[in-house]
Amino acid sequence: MISVFNRLAVAMFAVALPASTTLAQSAETTAPAPATAFDRRAAQLVDLFAGKLAFADYFDPSFQKAIPEAQFKTFIGGLIAQYGKPVAVDSATPTSGRSGTVLLRFERGVATVLLDVGATADARVTGLRVTGVTVANDSFDKVAAEIAALPGQTGFLVAELGDAGIRPLASANADRQFAVGSTIKLYILDELAAQVAAGKRKWSDVVPLSHFSFSSAGTANWPADTPVTLQTLANWMISVSDNGATDTLIHLIGREPVETRMRAAGHSDPSRNIPLLTTVETFALKGNNFNDLRPVFIKGDDAAQRKLIASNQNRLTLANVDGISFTDGPRFIDSLEWFASPNDIARLMVDLRARQSKTLLAAMAINNGVGPVAAADWTYLGYKGGAENGVLSMSLLGQRKSDEKWFVVTASWNNPEANIDTERMAGLVTRLLALAAK
Repeated sequence: MISVFNRLAVAMFAVALPASTTLAQSAETTAPAPATAFDRRAAQLVDLFAGKLAFADYFDPSFQKAIPEAQFKTFIGGLIAQYGKPVAVDSATPTSGRSGTVLLRFERGVATVLLDVGATADARVTGLRVTGVTVANDSFDKVAAEIAALPGQTGFLVAELGDAGIRPLASANADRQFAVGSTIKLYILDELAAQVAAGKRKWSDVVPLSHFSFSSAGTANWPADTPVTLQTLANWMISVSDNGATDTLIHLIGREPVETRMRAAGHSDPSRNIPLLTTVETFALKGNNFNDLRPVFIKGDDAAQRKLIASNQNRLTLANVDGISFTDGPRFIDSLEWFASPNDIARLMVDLRARQSKTLLAAMAINNGVGPVAAADWTYLGYKGGAENGVLSMSLLGQRKSDEKWFVVTASWNNPEANIDTERMAGLVTRLLALAAK
């Protein structure tokens, strides 16, 4: 229910750099005394990325102002999660005594780093840019084996989306229903875009922020009935997975139209999501304040569940969400959640792309989920993730730069016994995306 990877992923660290015309020889990482400022700073990259070198000692104040230390550490943490620990500088090729390209080897990949060093006496770095990471001899089979080894239940699909339909390139358990958390919000976006296309609404329509929910990154503590546009709500719902924006949209466009859209988009088991619960209803029912209603809801059919929700609207509110319930681990992820299979998500992506809505696609691209390094091979990359205790879902829609073909990469991991290692799964999905880019 809380979107995965709403953090700011950064792969380009560059500020205005002083020009230099001094030429230097190619650096040898084994040399006892690097000859230039570039050579010296290149040789320190392993220690920097391993956290053994102080951020303030390595970077110039201009860099520190542009890129805070916490932001840099988040980016480095993502790299290490995906590619392992930094191991060595394979090569350092200068274009001048203060700039050049470094190949930094990790346990499972080699990063290309553009490095610029300031002209001050302490020669601190003014620009650092990771332009890409390559993994030697990677394959769909290798990634699939690692995904299958994760504890709990997993499934994924990598497929080309073309005129002939969905062409799978790699998959596992692609027809299995998984708890997908906030990924379900793509169906809400799809229905909203459909209502706009039908002339029922406009993206620029101004509506009140009418419903508040738990874990809302964008709308937390906003005044009730704050006027916002539908496009703003959609952007919040998708990019930062804001639950208040989500529930406002559900109440506005209608729970049943979203359910109808889900069927039309090809969901193979829509009853798992009927009635479509708002986020606050789901949080409330999962919590200890509703131990009486929860088993009744879980055992009921669609009609009984809908009746229960309707008759308890005054109780299923943010004020009655028991936040303490969500601190220990997974809660009812197999019975009280939102569900979809990897193939369901692929069919949904086909529907979303067919809308040909620039506003819809722009909302999905605000947070691409994997950062600019992984996105470098894609003309367009849209994303929605979903996460809660025991649940992780990541889904991407991309147009490949090399040939403009469209692809979907989607993966889900459920573990009712323990929380999910999000960084581990993110690394695997990023590798799937890289393989699709080839």
